[in-house]
This record gives sequence, structure tokens and C-alpha cells, in this order.
Amino acid sequence: MPHQAIDVVEANRHGQQLFIADLFRQKRPTPPPTPVAGPPGHFPVAHRQLALFDLDRDYTAVRPTELALPLPELAIAIEDVLTDHARRHGWGTGLQSMTRNAIRMLLATQDTPGAPIAASVAAAVTTGRSLDNLKSVLEILAAAGMLDDDRRPTLDIYAERQFADLPEPMADEVREWFRAMRDGSTTPPRSRPRNPATIRSRITHAAPAVRTWATSNGYSSLREVDRDDVIAVMPAEAYRYRQTLTALRALFRFLKARRLVFTNPTLRLRGPQAGNHPLPIDLTPVRDAMLSTKPVRAALATLIAFHALRPKDVCALLLTDLRDGRLYLDGRTILLADPVRASLSAWLAERARRWPHTINPYLFINLHTAVRTCRVDPTWISTTIGFSAQAIREDRILHEAITTGDVRRLSDLFGLTIGGAERYTHTHQPATTD
Repeated sequence: MPHQAIDVVEANRHGQQLFIADLFRQKRPTPPPTPVAGPPGHFPVAHRQLALFDLDRDYTAVRPTELALPLPELAIAIEDVLTDHARRHGWGTGLQSMTRNAIRMLLATQDTPGAPIAASVAAAVTTGRSLDNLKSVLEILAAAGMLDDDRRPTLDIYAERQFADLPEPMADEVREWFRAMRDGSTTPPRSRPRNPATIRSRITHAAPAVRTWATSNGYSSLREVDRDDVIAVMPAEAYRYRQTLTALRALFRFLKARRLVFTNPTLRLRGPQAGNHPLPIDLTPVRDAMLSTKPVRAALATLIAFHALRPKDVCALLLTDLRDGRLYLDGRTILLADPVRASLSAWLAERARRWPHTINPYLFINLHTAVRTCRVDPTWISTTIGFSAQAIREDRILHEAITTGDVRRLSDLFGLTIGGAERYTHTHQPATTD
């Protein structure tokens, strides 16, 4: 019972707990996060000063240091943000100076001092002069809470340019299709947003056909298009035929589901099958890249030539994925060849020498990503090597398929599906010997 004394036998009825002295350590409290510098609380201002005349400004005719700042306290606050951001991301003095001068010019020429700065205005200041570092300027303004990002997505601009001269209601029909691909749709037919690369590809292949129907046929709506019109605009090349047919099928399937057309003229259309067989390449430029004196070029070429990594996987490699002579990638452990180890060691030494203070976690970085935390682009890999990285990968897999013809081996070595591995074994069957 509570508050009643018990004897020794009762106290030991359920056993005892042994404690050893000085083994208990009090957990230290988690330190508070380091505050990030920002603008004063009264910025950005809520009011706007309207301009009496909208004049084009020539930002190249003045030096940033000659301009007077209407709000020195705001400039000091943004300078603190810039200094903190530059320290954490390993910016050099040159990049800091260019960014500082561009921001000073933006602050000194505002119609409403203290208002958010539009990205289009920042582009006008930085483009075509020594301050050409728009991305860095936008990063600082966004971190300071002083950015008004009024830029239009490049995909929207591209789509508008492709369908600019179409008559109504044809233009509205293709715009509705584009919006459904870009944003998805919650009304039947329901769909999720498409990948921007897929959207661009479909617009690229559908736009010539739609423009032909509008100009040559004189149609004002896609309701007027029939099966013969579709066949007439199909390209002769097998690959382009298939891509165009895929895009037009997606367009008319959407319009039919939305009841914007009466029939789908692409139904039951068949075309030539485009062969997509991997082909061997000339290895001379690949060998030149592997023996290059530039560590990054040699490392990229050697890594892809030996282990046939996908370009997007190379972009996503982290520094922590490389350890103990092995590469850990998507659940696979790749034992690196000796030439690959040597080239990667040379690249890591060069990386540390050029960007000793970078916080970018990715294995491969360049001049633009070293001062940020984003990854490189697959196009940069092919440009750096001087040859298509995807072609090098396919040639390496094809060589293995010719040598062994083992589908399971190809799947394990290169992360292929069974169907993907059979694409290589069916191209070249290995020679049999008695």
C-alpha cells in the first residue's frame, strides 16, 4: 500500500535492478538553429509608387558605386544576407562583388524604394554586362524576402510561340490540351501533370500538323480534321512518324473526352515501326577523353566507359556514394575498375583544390553548381566528355552482350530490366564455338 513500510522480503519479491555508478550522462539540449540574416521587419513595403512615364532604362551607362541608395538600412540588411549566403556556399570574392554591385544598382533605381524587386528588372540589369550573374542575384533577393518572381515558365513561352498564329477556336483547343498536360486535370478525363520533357516533345511533334491544317487546309477548328488529313501530314521518316502519331493521338484523345471534337481521326492508324537498335561507336574520341589532362573529363569518360552508368545517375551521384573503391547506386554495389578509381581520385583532388569551401553534396560539380547545392545537367556531361554519354553507355552494354549474351548478367551489371537487356542481345547474338 502507498506510504507504508515494507520488509526486505517484500522489497525483493520481484527482483532487483542493478545500477553501475557514473554511467548515466544527461542528454545535452539541442542547440538552437543559427539565425539566418534577413531584412528588417518593415521591408518589403506594402505601398507602391506609380510611375508617371514608363521609360526604358540604360543600366550600362552608370557605375553601381556612383548611385545613391535611398534606403541605406535595407542595403545593409541585404548585405548581411549576401555575406551569410556567400560564407555558407563558398562564394569567391569575384562572385560576391558582382552580385553586390548588381543589387546596389537595383536598390538605387527602384520606383518604390523598399518594394520587392521583379526578376525581370534584375534580368535587365545583369544581362549584357559584367554583372551577368542573374541566378546569384535572384538567390540573394529570395533569401532576403525581396524578390518578386514575375518570370514566365519557359515551357509556357515555348507553347505560346508554337501555337501563336492559330485561328480561333483551334487555338483554344490546343491551349486547353496544353494546360491539362501542364497542370493535370481533376475533371474527366482525370490526369496528373506530365513531365515537362514529355510536354515539350508532344508540342514539338503536334504543332507542325496543327499549323498545316490551319494554313494549308484553312481549318479554324480541329473538329474539321478527318483521317485523311492526319495521314497527309505524317512525316515519312519512321521515328518522326511514330512521335507525331503519339502526339496527335494524345491531342485528339483529350479533345474527344472533353467533347470538343466529334470523332478521333487517329483511331486505328498504324505506321512503320522505327527500329531503335544500339549501334557500336568509334572509340577514338572516347579514348581521347579518358586520357584527357582535365580531371573532370577523364573521370566522366572513364566512369561511363567502364561501368555504363546512365547520365542522369552520374548527375545524382553523391560524395557519400563513393567509398572503399565501390560505388553504391540504387541498391547496387559497383566494384570500380582500377582506371576508374585513379581518375576519380584525380577529380576529387581537383574538386577540393578549386572549390575548397563548397557545400554541394554531389560528386560532379562545375562552375555554376559549386556555389549552390543543385546537381549538374546530363547535357553538361556529354558536353564535357565531347561525345554523347548515352552512346558510350550503349556501346559498353552492347560489347558485353556480344561477348556473353547473358541477359541476367547484363541486367545485374548495368541495372537493366529483362526487356532492356534483350534489346542488346537481340541486336547481336554472340558467336558460338564448337
